[in-house]
Amino acid sequence: MPAYPSRDIPGESRACWIEAPGRAAIRPARLAPAGAGQVQVRALHSAVSRGTEMLVFRGEVPAAEFERMRAPFQEGDFPAPVKYGYASVGIVEGGDDGALQGRPVFCLHPHQTRYVVPVEAVHPLPEGLPPARAVLAANMETAVNALWDAAPRIGDRIAIVGGGVVGLLVAWLARGLPGCEVELIDVREARGAVAQALGIRFATPASATPEADLVVHASGSPQGLVTALKLAAFEATVIEVSWYGRRAVSLPLGEAFHSRRLTLRSSQVGHVAAAQRARWDRRRRLALALSLLRDPALDALITDRAPFDALPDVLARLAGGAPDTLCQRIDYS
Repeated sequence: MPAYPSRDIPGESRACWIEAPGRAAIRPARLAPAGAGQVQVRALHSAVSRGTEMLVFRGEVPAAEFERMRAPFQEGDFPAPVKYGYASVGIVEGGDDGALQGRPVFCLHPHQTRYVVPVEAVHPLPEGLPPARAVLAANMETAVNALWDAAPRIGDRIAIVGGGVVGLLVAWLARGLPGCEVELIDVREARGAVAQALGIRFATPASATPEADLVVHASGSPQGLVTALKLAAFEATVIEVSWYGRRAVSLPLGEAFHSRRLTLRSSQVGHVAAAQRARWDRRRRLALALSLLRDPALDALITDRAPFDALPDVLARLAGGAPDTLCQRIDYS
């Protein structure tokens, strides 16, 4: 196992806080000693969510969703100041569980250099998964849950609208289904190169194949959802993975929506998909997501890297657009 040196003084920690909508800063963080049933983790990498985390950074979480949208180990309250994030990978360097000592783990924790959490909050990385790629775990978990909600059938024509990280992962998973024809659709033609690297057929909205049996929308754009509805065949299902925060979404439901008898369903990772819920819990689902990340081809999704100290500026840049960035990884050493 490679050594991961730390730049922090042992016993100290720093965390990124959103101090006001559109502004973040690095603050010192209190680090209590690990007690019974707890472990101390030193962060190696984390990832910035281009969807939910950007809505949080811009202060766009609806007041009615403040409690439901709280992340594990979040501090503060929406809209700000708040310590937020949920894709941290680190090394266990102390605590109650000696079997985990020195092991790389994934944790749904905000961006912080060191933290103490209950043992059950960390997920050991499977053999063959490098920590630098494991930051995709939360995105992969969302993609798995979306396909569970979608329930594709053998031989389906499947369209995925939106070539962000989640959309690409949904397409990457779906392309392995027997007999299925999978197409990723995005307005940015540059996403075609990433799709090709993952073995996925790519199209722009103008060239997309119509009459899809199943459509998954993950672009985060209302216009993308309009495209998804246009691509759906008679009595097809459109799965909506995007979350819009406070934005209102206008849809052309007066056109072919009724005559085609389309079904529009939401998918949200906060609950295990209903069809799996009797047998799967979140821990089992996350273990599956981590195991699926062992393919080195998925490194193509991590397009940008920055040191932890640059995270406030990175958040501001991503909130301003940054259309060429897929997964933004933050490195701690």
